[in-house]
Amino acid sequence: MNDSLPTAEALRAALAGLVGGLPPKQATQAVERLIAQYRGITPTDAPVLRDRSDVVAYAAYRMPATFEAVRSALGAFQDAVPEWVPATHTDIGGGTGAASWAVAEAWGGQATTVLDWAEPALALGKELVGAAGAGGLRNVTWTKARIGKELALDPVDLVTVSYVLGELTEADRGAVIDAAAGAAQGVVVIEPGTPDGYLRIMEVRDRLVAAGFSVAAPCPHSGACPIERGSDWCHFSARVSRSSLHRKVKGGSLAYEDEKFSYVAAVRGEVRGDVEAPASRIVRRPQIRKGQVLLELCTDRGELDRTTVTKRHGELYRAARDIAWGDEWPPPRADDDGSGA
Repeated sequence: MNDSLPTAEALRAALAGLVGGLPPKQATQAVERLIAQYRGITPTDAPVLRDRSDVVAYAAYRMPATFEAVRSALGAFQDAVPEWVPATHTDIGGGTGAASWAVAEAWGGQATTVLDWAEPALALGKELVGAAGAGGLRNVTWTKARIGKELALDPVDLVTVSYVLGELTEADRGAVIDAAAGAAQGVVVIEPGTPDGYLRIMEVRDRLVAAGFSVAAPCPHSGACPIERGSDWCHFSARVSRSSLHRKVKGGSLAYEDEKFSYVAAVRGEVRGDVEAPASRIVRRPQIRKGQVLLELCTDRGELDRTTVTKRHGELYRAARDIAWGDEWPPPRADDDGSGA
């Protein structure tokens, strides 16, 4: 990775600098109240983000997790289209810009537009860029916009939509994805790794495929998802370093937590070109046991499969011991000894 690109460390440092200006008790109370409100535990007739302190506290709590989830999804997307470098990017509902930081780290140099309806969030996004200095975003425009049926997008290479669809009506969700499909060459959508989040991703996937896109990740195919809806859900995990604010709010001592997310990345044919899809992708955490690794896969045949890789598979077994949930299988450059998995 180019050291001049934005990093998770630069983002965390900028956030820490801003949240450091808030009294610890105020920051903790703001996050607790906002989490309860987002979960529907408290009434929402008042604005969810009431003032700058609310935005700062919630950004410090949520931006690192959003960044890591988007960065993970973009990594799989890059593997699928390794020669493609988007020059322009629109971040729909981007708020304080977490997804834009991840896009900048993945490719760098693109012109980014962040669209959101919350002016305090956009203002904080600008402030974070200033606080990050040389490690911040470049060439980014922050624009207030209604995210829904009225959304109009200029032609762009890449559109990201992260942790937004759950806040929209079904009609607005469809309108936003249709606008993204009509404007972009590549679309990446991330939602929480919950049954409901997965169902929203499946709606997006169906809509993008119908609009002529092919799925680049996580699915190794663009056919019907083999998971029976309502019986299970496809999701992945990204590790997030916990700040002191995270530990205070959650009452935990671990230095990290795992962010579960569901996503789809899709491209038009001219972007993907002749790049072949992986044979399969690992859709559950690998189970490592003595002398063997158990893998659950989604295959390019549009089927779910389970396979066991043992020591007799040689190099493939060594690769399996280092493989991660969400990775392609078999990994590039892993040489099978001919016995098969």
